[in-house]
Amino acid sequence: MRSEALTMRGPVHGTRDARRVAWGSTAGAVIESYDFIGFGTAAALYLGHAFFPNVSPVVGTLSSFATLGVGFIARPLGGVVGGHLGDRIGRKPVLVASLVVMGLATFAIGLLPTYEAAGVLAPILLVTVRIIQGIAYGAEWGGAILMTYEHAPWRRKGALTGIVQAGFPIGLLLANLVFLVSVNLSGDWAWRVPFLASLILVIVGLIVRAKVPESPVFEDVRDSGDLVKAPIVEVLRDDWRNVLRGIGLRIAETAGYAVAITYMISYLKSQKLASSGETILALCIASAIGIGATIGWGGLTDRIGRRPVYIWVTLFAAVWAIPMFLLVNTGALLAIVATVIVSYGVCQNALAGAQGAWFPELFQAATRSSGASLAYQISAMISGITPFVTTLLFIWLGWLGPALLFLAYSVLGLVSALVTRETWGKPQRDAALKATRETPLPEPSRAA
Repeated sequence: MRSEALTMRGPVHGTRDARRVAWGSTAGAVIESYDFIGFGTAAALYLGHAFFPNVSPVVGTLSSFATLGVGFIARPLGGVVGGHLGDRIGRKPVLVASLVVMGLATFAIGLLPTYEAAGVLAPILLVTVRIIQGIAYGAEWGGAILMTYEHAPWRRKGALTGIVQAGFPIGLLLANLVFLVSVNLSGDWAWRVPFLASLILVIVGLIVRAKVPESPVFEDVRDSGDLVKAPIVEVLRDDWRNVLRGIGLRIAETAGYAVAITYMISYLKSQKLASSGETILALCIASAIGIGATIGWGGLTDRIGRRPVYIWVTLFAAVWAIPMFLLVNTGALLAIVATVIVSYGVCQNALAGAQGAWFPELFQAATRSSGASLAYQISAMISGITPFVTTLLFIWLGWLGPALLFLAYSVLGLVSALVTRETWGKPQRDAALKATRETPLPEPSRAA
């Protein structure tokens, strides 16, 4: 078992920089999530009125969600570019470049003129900047996860990649805390301030990421002369089945989030079930819990495997689909908060926590960045159009339409998990334990 299936995972005990890399990758993931997810909150609460004012509230919501979806549709392009560069020139350069591009694009949103000031040019500029955001976000994930995964000890890859995946709820929490404060500001400042504030985070992130060393696995591949000229082509030719499986696994998490969280924000507001402040408060509480939950779920996969977590959670999500809406329809704040916590802390956080280690393990080291990025980002197209589709389903079927869509996504994730191989089953865990005991520990980091 100490064959390629394990050795392609990096040093047995990880590198002496493993924790520093994990937190450095997380810092960037937080900023990217703050930027990208903050747009979702703004789209649900503000952007329809600011950029599409001459339409009905429903059409305005559809238009702002369509703009939100453009960023998701652009993410596969970022995944292709970032994955290719990650396999060809290294994981670290992709991390730095994607962070800079995302930060500048997000800051630019805070400066955009509204429809009242610039007419039709305003939504055109908004869509353009959103596309740039999507490309940057699509390029970022693969580099951040692989850097952490390939530095981490064999037996703690789930926990350490879970830290990076926790960057999503941290970014979500920061974005919504800023929106919670800015909601009291007058006029457009309520949505401009959160975007403008991202520039501070980008500067901090660049300082942290500049100190992160390159992946040891990439360096081994490069030094051995095994770099692939066209990694995207090779992974689609030889590993397309795992790409498809990864897409199915990912849709359950990210498209499910688009229904249970992104659309739910708009649903609570439009149905007058909760105020904007109450909705953002519920998101903040769920995000705070989600930070520890994501890391915990990732650590659980180190103990019982990646696949069992996915199977049981997607099964739960399928059962949860209808009760989720029944609970928020009561209009009781406690029921709404509890529903958001469960939808996020279990249905999203658990799947995200498992993906951090499972996706890299599905692909060979030389094409890992391309394969994992493709699987992760192509699914984003479905996620991007989900709030738009969900709004149409609500018009047709009421709340049952979104509930059934969430159910369908959960079933797709369950089926995908059942047909995807376990990469960290008992044989791998036993072999890793034996190797850990037999291999000398590396020297401690001087930075520690």
